[in-house]
Amino acid sequence: MPPEKIGIAMSGGVDSTVTALLLREQGYDVHGFFMRLPVAEGEQQIRRVREIAETIDIALELVDMREPFSKKIISYFIKQYTRGKTPNPCVLCNKTIKFGVLLEIMLSRGMDKGATGHYARISHDPVNGYHLLRGQDPKKDQSYFLSRLEQQQLSNILFPLGSWHKQEVYAKAESLGLTGFSGNESQDVCFLSTGLQEFLSGQGVEEQVGEIHSLDGRMLGHHSGISHYTIGQRRGLGLPDATPWYVVGLDPEKNRVLVGKNDDLFTKEIIISDLQWNAPDLPLPRQGLVQLRSRHQPAGALLEQTAENRWLIRCSEPQRAVTPGQFAVFYEDDMVIGSGIITTGETARP
Repeated sequence: MPPEKIGIAMSGGVDSTVTALLLREQGYDVHGFFMRLPVAEGEQQIRRVREIAETIDIALELVDMREPFSKKIISYFIKQYTRGKTPNPCVLCNKTIKFGVLLEIMLSRGMDKGATGHYARISHDPVNGYHLLRGQDPKKDQSYFLSRLEQQQLSNILFPLGSWHKQEVYAKAESLGLTGFSGNESQDVCFLSTGLQEFLSGQGVEEQVGEIHSLDGRMLGHHSGISHYTIGQRRGLGLPDATPWYVVGLDPEKNRVLVGKNDDLFTKEIIISDLQWNAPDLPLPRQGLVQLRSRHQPAGALLEQTAENRWLIRCSEPQRAVTPGQFAVFYEDDMVIGSGIITTGETARP
């Protein structure tokens, strides 16, 4: 019986390279796929991944994803920023591009499954289906970024590095004579090599001067565009005072930046929309753990629905700088059970 064919998303980095080698050691027939994206140094990335594929002797297919990536990810990113949100494009990209369009292409090419070098794990049981779990390296766990993957996607994915630590991956590469990876980590937002403001300007986003207001309604100064600011930001406000000012809110309708003191950044209540369960719908209200950013310490919280497409998270402890546009990801121990999009974190203050 011929071995299973696995399509591996290659980036030219150590994680995808070691993933490909591990899969081959396990007896799979491994084929590399590289997503060509509208990013700086794209040709350099292609040369790098071709060199890696030749070195480890696997077939490589270049997949032109520039159009779907621009339509689904970059347009979303720009739209969210102009609406006063701070988006997380990697979460959306994983669902719609990497494990959406690319995975479909892999399967159409005769692959039995797709694989990546993500630090996360997948388990399965016959009753509740597939479960996404944290990677065992707490410093590299990427389950937050994969939290919107659905059952059909999880059933067609392998994460060989889920039980590995990063240093073990480097050691594995070196043991096979592969070097030159150290310090070559990929950045979180792959298309922001020029910086956020230069990127938005290059995409035709025109900044509008507006006012900076305190929470009690005082006009304290002016800003050059709300996309320059995010919740919790301190630098760049130009507002001298006895204690620092922080961005606590953005009002795109009035083109205002709202500022307050450090205490004003804390809230126990968070509103989310677009709740997605990773298993059969769970009864509400529900007590559990919520993670509000990729490196946020999970907090105890109660989740309940308050209206159509509107859910309230009541945290047991005040959370700082809750940011609209980011994802709230719910865990049961190491298992991702659901997620939603943060719409506001300013409904109640301690």
